[in-house]
Amino acid sequence: MKSAPPTRPIDKRVGIGHVHLKVADLERALAFYRNVLGFEVTQRHGTQAAFLSAGGYHHHIGLNTWESAGGKPPPPGATGLYHVAILYPTRLELADALRRVLQAGIPLDGASDHGVSEAIYLGDPDNNGVELYWDRPKEQWPRASDGGILMDTRPLDLDQLLQTDS
Repeated sequence: MKSAPPTRPIDKRVGIGHVHLKVADLERALAFYRNVLGFEVTQRHGTQAAFLSAGGYHHHIGLNTWESAGGKPPPPGATGLYHVAILYPTRLELADALRRVLQAGIPLDGASDHGVSEAIYLGDPDNNGVELYWDRPKEQWPRASDGGILMDTRPLDLDQLLQTDS
């Protein structure tokens, strides 16, 4: 597909509203997103779909088995979702999320300090990639001499993150 560049940037108020995931087993997916991560179920459609949120929003995450009940994750090398990123408001909340994941015995795929943010990577029960992260305040983001953002990928000290108390 060939297309011309946009004539102007997208409106700065545009955001990503929610993610909707095809899952093999709704109860298993709910055990992860509700019981481990702490999202609340806002609506459910029997055994086929559920919608979850944080803070009373209609839904941040949709889960369904409409086309995927009993299905298998895509094989490595296939196209599809790389990960869904869940933004926590503070470092303390990210530390709480890490505790929940570790207490549930869920293995981590990685943990990185990107300069602008700190992130933990793992897979959900259907092997969808999940990033749990918080953004540092913009004033703390590393910048180049021209003002551009200097993101990086360094190891994140999980022990230090778990010691976060404010």
